[in-house]
Amino acid sequence: MQLSTRNFEKNRKIAIIGANGQLGSDLCRVLAEQEIAAVPLTRNDVDVANVEQVNDVLGSIQPDVVVNTAAFHKVEQCEEEPAAAFAVNAIGVRNLALSCSRTNAVLVHFSTDYVFGAGGSAPRVEEDTPHPLNVYGVSKLAGEAIVASTWQRNFVIRTCGLYGTAGSKGKGGNFVETMLKKALHHESIRVVNDQILTPTFTGDLATAVVQLIRTEAYGLYHISAEGQCSWFEFAREIFRQANLNPDLKPVSTREFASSVRRPTYSVLSKDKLKGIGIIMPTWESGLSRYLNSRSGFSASNPH
Repeated sequence: MQLSTRNFEKNRKIAIIGANGQLGSDLCRVLAEQEIAAVPLTRNDVDVANVEQVNDVLGSIQPDVVVNTAAFHKVEQCEEEPAAAFAVNAIGVRNLALSCSRTNAVLVHFSTDYVFGAGGSAPRVEEDTPHPLNVYGVSKLAGEAIVASTWQRNFVIRTCGLYGTAGSKGKGGNFVETMLKKALHHESIRVVNDQILTPTFTGDLATAVVQLIRTEAYGLYHISAEGQCSWFEFAREIFRQANLNPDLKPVSTREFASSVRRPTYSVLSKDKLKGIGIIMPTWESGLSRYLNSRSGFSASNPH
């Protein structure tokens, strides 16, 4: 199946929920570059867990597409506050799906590789059976199921290892920024080498998502960069591209004290995405674009 040739008229409206986050910011930028009207919404504008707010805000905007990047994603905090996690990641998603069904708007919702469990060595396909290991993963899987059972005009997108130029405000930066900061402070850096993923630049993800919503090929998709690496290998490539040489050593997951289990293999297959003509770049090239997009970045001055 190839991409649809239908165009988005300039007066089409796409509401971006979570517009000040890493992915939301890049979605707004990509839409602006393509002269597609984006309506940015932050949590100050709408709390997805508040059904009255959702109905009032989306009812007043009347968007053609609603893109939901909002999530309760602090994994450790989800374990301590499961009700709050489900309020945003499941009930909030239901509120959006019902609102979209009333106005015939397309819903784009983001999920996570954390719906999968431990083990594995082949990229996960959309048909693989989920087996989340923690509250965050369970709540996101519940959100997926609610979308599928509530409103058929939807795109549910699982992704992995996100980082973007806006930073992840809820987490105080992102992995790349954390690594660069530690290197500049001459800290010893220890990174796990037994969790495999695909780091994904949100600018690349946003570009693919805008392509996807131009189609009518609704359903569940895996979208991340191409390739795979461990978190240690990701850190090593960050320092290589930034021309930094810190004290970096690999360690195993068991050496890090955490009560939360995480997937050990989170690589997502993009075969379904390729089937509609959307090709993702490699994670290494995405990292290069990210570093080049940072204000004032240079090898000698990463800040």
